[in-house]
Amino acid sequence: MKTTSHCSTVLVTGADGFIGSHLTEALVREGYKVRAFVLYNSFNSWGWLDHCSPDITGQFEVFAGDVRDPHGVKEAMKGCDAVLHLAALIAIPYSYHSPDTYVDTNVKGTLNVLQAARELGVKRVIHTSTSEVYGTARFVPITEEHPLQGQSPYSATKIAADQLAYSFYASFGLPVVVARPFNTYGPRQSARAVIPTIITQIASGERKIKLGAVSPTRDFNYVQDTVAGFIAALRSDRGLGEVINFGSNFEISIGDTARLIAEVMHADIEILTDEARLRPEKSEVERLWADNTKARQLFGWQPRYGDREGLKRGLAETAEWFAKSGHLRGYKADIYNL
Repeated sequence: MKTTSHCSTVLVTGADGFIGSHLTEALVREGYKVRAFVLYNSFNSWGWLDHCSPDITGQFEVFAGDVRDPHGVKEAMKGCDAVLHLAALIAIPYSYHSPDTYVDTNVKGTLNVLQAARELGVKRVIHTSTSEVYGTARFVPITEEHPLQGQSPYSATKIAADQLAYSFYASFGLPVVVARPFNTYGPRQSARAVIPTIITQIASGERKIKLGAVSPTRDFNYVQDTVAGFIAALRSDRGLGEVINFGSNFEISIGDTARLIAEVMHADIEILTDEARLRPEKSEVERLWADNTKARQLFGWQPRYGDREGLKRGLAETAEWFAKSGHLRGYKADIYNL
């Protein structure tokens, strides 16, 4: 596996989010100069970067903007050698009633990043996809050749963004890699995701846990593994114009995940079905299980938290973070978070 030397300056869009903040920290520790693109707001909040590790504080540049604005995106990208594009709207239930914002952010936002990268001669673009683009698995484990199925407005916009990214490689030779992480979990994740939903309810003292469908399966990936995948893709000179799955190659149902979390948190739970949390029948992705062969072959990446024991370890670390009172107070465990 051939790797390139460190790019001097890297732009991370969505740096204020769950994965983006962990990635920003990791890149700084790896010696990269990082420009963190955060969503502009009047509170001057940098999202999770306001809570980054003390050794990282002040070690990165912040650019407040909006990926929906092409001028701001281009301004943020000036002087950068590479861009890791993570900024997106990702909540599936929210995409059911506000799909227009998903087109603006996920499709137009990605176009703005690609266009700016092309005009500025950026040397490497890592575009973030999602396993949701596969829809319910037609075969497992899911390889990168699996058909794409837009079963929610969210996944449809991510399919469009992925295709735009590929089109800029095919049409203009833009050095794009499409990173396709499967379900990432870990500290700082939004409670609209299933693992924090379960953890925050248990940590708040609930033993009757409200969930949507429990039979669907997922391929969960600890955030440190996902971050390592991004960095491996950034360092390599391979994978241009290609899609690469980052997954654990381990499948588990939502119900069994809830029981595993209860085990690591030493709680006896009862799972209740909350109708509000159920997706429309044809929109539910019933099965996800990643084939990660390509990531291993191209980038030498493999998960450190793979298999059941790895998942258990990652869940324990995640639960420990959420259980801290200062962290738990930031979550509304008693209501359904879109």
